[in-house]
Amino acid sequence: MAKHVFLTGLPGIGKTTLIQKTLEVLKSSVVSIDGFYTEEVREGGRRIGFDVVTLSGRRGVLSRIGSSPSVAGHEYRVGQYVVDLVSFEQLVLPLLRHADLDSSGVKKVCVIDEIGKMELFSQSFIQAVHQILSGSGTVILGTIPVPKGKPLRLVEEIRNREDVKVFSITRENRDSVLQDVVTAVKNCLKGEVC
Repeated sequence: MAKHVFLTGLPGIGKTTLIQKTLEVLKSSVVSIDGFYTEEVREGGRRIGFDVVTLSGRRGVLSRIGSSPSVAGHEYRVGQYVVDLVSFEQLVLPLLRHADLDSSGVKKVCVIDEIGKMELFSQSFIQAVHQILSGSGTVILGTIPVPKGKPLRLVEEIRNREDVKVFSITRENRDSVLQDVVTAVKNCLKGEVC
């Protein structure tokens, strides 16, 4: 039986948009929702990096093109993007560490968009995700990248877990799969088959 719901697909296919549409539907039910999503940052029509945005509207830098001061002598880089691990962890880790049952004992949804190369530089993030995956009070609604190149250990673990329902998002199904994703999350919240 699945306890968590993840979307996977190529970059730019609409995973984050689908997460946002799912949240709009879920807000109408009495569900506690928290978490974050990743958003492109553009300047003059050119992508210059990514920000992390919490569902409460707080924003922090995830990465920018170019170089930045290294953290403890190490620069975290994915292609042309330098990851700001300190900014990411300061914003995201408190959300994930409190992603357990709310005060009324009702299960909640934790949005983690996304679990990818940039985010996985943080060992604290990996530990927090493992804790939520193993817990019983929170349903993760998240995104993971499609396999490409060297496998990402946590991503492959999530993809292969029996308690995770993974939806592959394509241009053909991204508009029609919304209700299936919503139903899967609601079923996970009720402890039913997702």
